[in-house]
Order: sequence, then C-alpha cells, then structure tokens
Amino acid sequence: MLSQVYRSGFQTFNQRLLPWAQSTALSRSHRVQPSAIRNGRSWSNIPFITVPLSRAHGKSFAHRSELKHAKRIVVKLGSAVVTRGDECGLALGRLASIVEQVSVLQNQGREMMLVTSGAVAFGKQRLRHEILLSQSVRQALHSGQNQLKEMAIPVLEARACAAAGQSGLMALYEAMFTQYSICAAQILVTNLDFHDEQKRRNLNGTLHELLRMNIVPIVNTNDAVVPPAEPNSDLQGVNVISVKDNDSLAARLAVEMKTDLLIVLSDVEGLFDSPPGSDDAKLIDIFYPGDQQSVTFGTKSRVGMGGMESKVKAALWALQGGTSVVIANGTHPKVSGHVITDIVEGKKVGTFFSEVKPAGPTVEQQGEMARSGGRTLATLEPEQRAEIIHHLADLLTDQRDEILSANKKDLEEAEGRLAAPLLKRLSLSTSKLNSLAIGLRQIAASSQDSVGRVLRRTRIAKNLELEQVTVPIGVLLVIFESRPDCLPQVGALAIASGNGLLLKGGKEAAHSNRILHLLTQEALSIHGVKEAVQLVNTREEVEDLCRLDKMIDLIIPRGSSQLVRDIQKAAKGIPVMGHSEGICHMYVDAEASVDKASRLVRDSKCEYPAACNALETLLIHRDLLRTPLFDQIIDMLRVEQVKIHAGPKFASYLTFSPSEVKSLRTEYGDLELCIEVVDSVQEAIGHIHKYGSSHTDVIVTENEKTAEFFLQHVDSACVFWNASTRFSDGYRFGLGAEVGISTSRIHARGPVGLEGLLTTKWLLRGEDHVVSDFSEHGTLKYLHESLPVPQRNTN
Repeated sequence: MLSQVYRSGFQTFNQRLLPWAQSTALSRSHRVQPSAIRNGRSWSNIPFITVPLSRAHGKSFAHRSELKHAKRIVVKLGSAVVTRGDECGLALGRLASIVEQVSVLQNQGREMMLVTSGAVAFGKQRLRHEILLSQSVRQALHSGQNQLKEMAIPVLEARACAAAGQSGLMALYEAMFTQYSICAAQILVTNLDFHDEQKRRNLNGTLHELLRMNIVPIVNTNDAVVPPAEPNSDLQGVNVISVKDNDSLAARLAVEMKTDLLIVLSDVEGLFDSPPGSDDAKLIDIFYPGDQQSVTFGTKSRVGMGGMESKVKAALWALQGGTSVVIANGTHPKVSGHVITDIVEGKKVGTFFSEVKPAGPTVEQQGEMARSGGRTLATLEPEQRAEIIHHLADLLTDQRDEILSANKKDLEEAEGRLAAPLLKRLSLSTSKLNSLAIGLRQIAASSQDSVGRVLRRTRIAKNLELEQVTVPIGVLLVIFESRPDCLPQVGALAIASGNGLLLKGGKEAAHSNRILHLLTQEALSIHGVKEAVQLVNTREEVEDLCRLDKMIDLIIPRGSSQLVRDIQKAAKGIPVMGHSEGICHMYVDAEASVDKASRLVRDSKCEYPAACNALETLLIHRDLLRTPLFDQIIDMLRVEQVKIHAGPKFASYLTFSPSEVKSLRTEYGDLELCIEVVDSVQEAIGHIHKYGSSHTDVIVTENEKTAEFFLQHVDSACVFWNASTRFSDGYRFGLGAEVGISTSRIHARGPVGLEGLLTTKWLLRGEDHVVSDFSEHGTLKYLHESLPVPQRNTN
C-alpha cells in the first residue's frame, strides 16, 4: 500500500513535469521575435518602458529613480526563496511569479540573468521519493507482513542531492520561460572557473552570446562537485572574490558582465540595523559603504550557504565594481508577485546600496525629526504657538520681494509645460500674500485653547475623575501640487494644533516652496522647534511616502482628483483626509430670483474655475426653459466664454444643442459647465446623490420651505442656500485657513481647519482605585456624574 502511494505521488509529479520539459523543445523552434512581442503582445499590466536603456558602465546608480534605466540585470534567488517551507522541494507558485517578472523585463528589451539556488532541494525531494519507494518494496518482499515498519530516511549528502536535482530544476525553468516565448540556458560554474583566465574568457563569451540571442542564462554553482565552503575566504579585495555561495557568485557574475543592477532576493525585507524580529530593528532604506559598523548581523536563513552578512559583503563588492544592488524579500506573498518589477521601476523596496550619500537627511530621519519637534511644539504654551504664527505672518509681508522673485522663477520654468489653470494656482501675488498673512493671524487667534482643551469631565467614583482632552494627531504628511500658498497655511495649522509636519510639494513650485519653508522654520526657531516642519526634497515617490505607516499618522493630499485617488490607493494603513473630486452642483429652482441666479452662477463658475469648489453642473428646473432667467444665464456664460455641455434631458429640448456631455460625473476645472434639466427639487437631489462627489451643492430659490428641504436632504459636506459654491473654504468660514476639504464621514468633514487636526485622549486621576472594588461584593459603586467643563476662551 505504502509503495503504491509513493509510486503514485512520484508518477503524478513526473506527469506534471514531462509536458513542461517536452514543450521546451518547441520554444526553440517557434520562438516569437522580441519585436513582435513588444508590438503585439503584453505580458502584464506593467507598461513597456519608454526610457533609454543604455548607459556607460563603471559607476553605479546614485538613486533608486535611476534603476529604470538598467539594461543588464542579474536576479539572484536565495535558497529560502526557491524552496518550500519544509526545505524539501520547490515553491512552484513563487518560482512561476518570479519567472513571469523576469520575462516581462526581458520582453521590454532588457538583458536578464538568473543566479538560482534550488538544485539541492529539488534533488532532495527526488531522492527521498526513491529511497522511500525502494525501502517499501524491500520491506514488502522480506517481511511478509501487511503492516510496514516505520521507515527512517538517511541523511542525504548535499552534493548527491544537487546532482539529482540539476536536470529537473532546469527543465522546470525552461518550461516556465517557454510560456512567455523565452528560451533559457543553463551554466554551471565553480570557483576555479573565475580564477582561470581562459575559463573566465570562455564564460564571458558564452554569456554575451546568449544575451545577444535574447536567451536568459540561468547560472548556478556546480554543487555536485564544489568543495565545502571555506570560512573567511571571500571578498579579499576589489579584484578577488571567492565563489563559496550564490551570493558571491551573483556578485562576481554581475561585475564580470558589467551589469547595471543586481537584485538579491531573500526571505527578509532587506537589511536591518539589528537582527530582524528584535524590538528595535529598523529596515535600512539606503546602505552606504562604511555603514557596516552600525549593523548587527543575526544568523543565516533556514536554508542556503550564506546569511545576511555574506549578502552585504557581496553587495558591497559588486557596488565597488560599478553594479547597483538591491536586497529585498522574495518570499512575502503580498509583494513577491511584483517585487522585481517594483525594484526596476524605482519603488522603495528592500535595501538599496549606493555610493552617493544625500546632502540632507533621509525622509525617515525627517519623519523622526517632525515627530520629536511636534511633541515639543505641543508642550509649548498656547501664547508661544500663537507667537510663532504671528511671526510667520509678518515674514510673509516683510519678505514679499524675495518670495515673489522665487515664484517668478517657478512661473518662467513652468511656462509652456503647465496648463493655464495650474499656472494660475502656481502664481503668487502681493494680494495673495496679504490674504495669507490675515488668515494666519486668524489661526493664531483661534489657537489659544485648541490643544489640551477639556471636552468632557466625569466623576467615575469618589476621588476618581475622568477627563477627555484635545491632543495633536501626531505627524501629518501633506502632499500638494502647484499651490505654494498651501505651505504657510498648512504650516500654521500644524503649529497651532501641535502636530509635526512633512510637506511634499510639486517640483513645479520648488523655488517658492523652498523660501516659504525657510521662513516657516525661521518662525519656529524663536521657540526652538525648527524641526517640527520638514520639507521633503529627496527623490521620494509619493507612493513610497504613503508606505511610511510607522512615521505618518494622517495624509492630506492637496491637488488634482487624480493625485488624491492615487494617494488613497497607495496609502496602506494610513488614513487619508480629502476628496478625490469636486463635482459641485447648483440647482436653480422654479421660484429663483432672476438677478440672484445669474450672479451666483457667474461667481461659482467663473471667479476661479480651477478651484475644487467651483461649479461643474448647473441643474435648471424645467419650467425655467425659454424664460428671461434662463436666457440671462446663457448670455452671461457666453460673455464669460464658458463652454457648455448639454445633459441628455437638456439636449432633448434643443433643436441645435451644444455638445452632449460624455459623463454627468465630470470635474472640468476650467471654463466648462454641464447644464441639465430636472422636473423638481426631489429630482435635483437624486441627481446630486447619483453624480455628485459630496463636496458642495447649492439651491437658488426664494421659497424657504423648498430651500430647507434641500438643505436637510442633500448629503454633502457643504450645502448652501442662495450662496456661491466658492464659500466652501476654510478662510471664508472663519477657520483662518484649511488643510483641505474632506468629503469623508469620519473625523472631519467639509473645510478642515484647526479643529480637524486634533484628536482626543482620556486622563484618569485616582487614589489607589482598583476594578475589584467595584465588583458585586466590592466596597465602591460607580457614580458616572457629569462635571462642569471649563469655559472656552473665545477672545
């Protein structure tokens, strides 16, 4: 019985493998040409690259963002990546995903090479099956008993396992690459192949010829004959590296072949400053030569020859030879399916080895400084925080010429590259700076009792009192586009609320942002909290910033709807405050005033069409068609050069209608407006709920009952009666400024000012109180009495 089980299992294994191996022969004669693949077939949702893939070798890439230019890439698969958790057999699903990513990059025109482990594990699986099968047959023949004794499997010698596994491993790789019309070739090497000059030249020539023919070389140490590793024998200089494991082999191969990038996949996220799993272990984003002294290495992985220390030594050796290196996790189920392509796209994955240290702090260091500075800021007296904000307001007017000069540089560089609405957002003026200063002083005045304000007091029991008080959220990340005036506004709100702040502005406003940040830090310096507000100037991608969940407590995007959607998608574990779209509606009721309607439509649409609170859809009651009120609105829009898009119902009423709207859910952000017809206020509300974005919606009517019905039933952050949509703004609401407008239903909604940047904590003051005293047989009883709350200072 047992022999049948093992024989059946092994036959099934071979039946799965045989078609793959047989199909490999077809791949050699029916391979699709790379140009045909690129023109007619896409292997994944990753777009084909349009950046040049050539560069002079000899110097490694300085920044992650440059990795997309890598032409020749070596991917090293560690034993822990290739093998299953039981160390006997291959992780086929993981391996298939890696082959797919390598194929995608190969079909983009890159030259890919694999250095792979796995032969020992594959051979171990095969030999175990053979031994078990042999033992079961032998016992069945000699024992004459139906019940077989428990069979012990002897310790298998690694070299024998490698010999048994090499052919199967290669057949598996060939079968997988065949699915992507890519041919693979196997090369087995030993340390001697690199020390013999003739063998080195032969190896080099073979690899170059394979790459020229668009074949993926799969390289491995010949573990069937390789001698045991010698301790401390590797990395004995720039030109010498002993191939004692696949880490050193990958490094040696990368330098020999003048590759641009070496990706080392292991079972950990990258390099940590102390052994992973320890309490204070932190992932190192960028590792520089000379930083080894600050790292404590742990034990090696469960399988394989080398640990993290050998990987770092190999990586540094490759870096000296001009090859960039990234060490990352190839086993995590959530990232292994795209880890290689993410690295090549320049995303913050694993540890990147670089020879170029940045001039300033890393974003992680900036996050820590913002956290520390914010906590100090929260302990200042309210008058001290207000003094900082007043000083910043004074600097905006005193340093007006320097600010406008910097802004002029941004406008000149953006000319011809940015659309007119974005250029208008980018532009600063004397009047804008004066308005900013006024808003900042309003924030200072309202911040007197913001932090530490008591919201609720309860007497739990005698001498046991509970308070709920306001506290800062923590560290805010504000990402904004083309809006340099956003920086002092958000900075002042963060200061007033005691929050640390990370700012990421668009590169189109780099000059303006730089001077405004310097002025903010100058104001903070008067009370020694300069580092509480940080401007991120490194080449951090927004998606990478959104992953810093241990440093950032809230993300606030300020920009296009696409930016907000991208951030909401990228943020993992960090709440995002904002709105993805500003599709604001105005419903003109049958009982609307002629003069009011035209004036309100004009202000809502034409005063600043690029704003998120600008009117995008005008709903007209059917009875107003072909009336003086309707004609006056249309004439005004024509004078203002507003392009009209007709909704389906509006178009049906017209003989010659404007272009019919493509979508009723559109934020134009320009002098364009959708007009649609409705039969009642109820239909208008239904339209708003179906096509709106819950931002700001308005009714224009003289009927108070209709207006109140609209105000109560429209489910948006801001709902107005006979007022422009443009009033949806923190400054106009008297908040001083806003960090944005939120359409979320949790925490804050509408224009978010100072109050929206606070949360609460509970303070309990007792005298040796324990819960057991309040049990059924205890001596104390709960009182839960509400106590008076200190009056808020409104001056």
